[in-house]
Amino acid sequence: MTGRELPPSSPFAGDDGTADPAVAAALAALQGGSGTVGALVDALAGTRVLVPVLAELEVEDVVVHDGHERTVDKEASAGIVALQAPDGRTALPVFTSVATMAAWRADARPVPSDIARAALSAVTEGWEVLVVDPGGPTTVLVPRPAVWALAQQERWRPAVTPDGVDPGVRDAITGAMAPVAGVVSVDAVPGTRAEVAVVVELVAGLDRSGLDTVLAQVNAALAGAEIVAARVDSLELRLRPSNVAR
Repeated sequence: MTGRELPPSSPFAGDDGTADPAVAAALAALQGGSGTVGALVDALAGTRVLVPVLAELEVEDVVVHDGHERTVDKEASAGIVALQAPDGRTALPVFTSVATMAAWRADARPVPSDIARAALSAVTEGWEVLVVDPGGPTTVLVPRPAVWALAQQERWRPAVTPDGVDPGVRDAITGAMAPVAGVVSVDAVPGTRAEVAVVVELVAGLDRSGLDTVLAQVNAALAGAEIVAARVDSLELRLRPSNVAR
């Protein structure tokens, strides 16, 4: 957990600290198994969230007074908090209500912010994801492309839907891989370890050096695809051998 200086926040007159009804409904649907992260992101757009501020106590060196050692407070400052997501990325925690923040940390001070500003702050800091209500009762990790969409006040288009990988994303992946020699076919499917799995069929007979060369080209092609970078939160690579020889 790390702290950062909080930028000035605009007041929210009349805010009673409760969750937006649409956001609360989206979270309840997720908890019940019928909701989606996409529906929650749609509900969050244009709403107020609470960013936690924690006091950070700085102390001077130990001093001696009347024969007794004691520390002297230098100053108390406040900072917003970054958390580490399960995958190791840095996340900005945001809360839907005063109650959910208090359940997480009773000593946290809630600072209201519109969701676009909170998302933009995370992007500016290089923090890739948001975590909504990390103290529960329903905790949701908002993926990187959704954070970018919220920051730009645009609607998020998930790369994976109930019908599978979005056709535009699939086309971007297959198009990026088309020039790579040694690749016979490419597909994109929902991942298990990542959001999207790129299934690559390679020509038969590659030695270790040839395989390393092809994989480097595959990774470079995916990294250079703008649509993939903008819309896919994470990728995993699945390799399949082919009967097609070099």
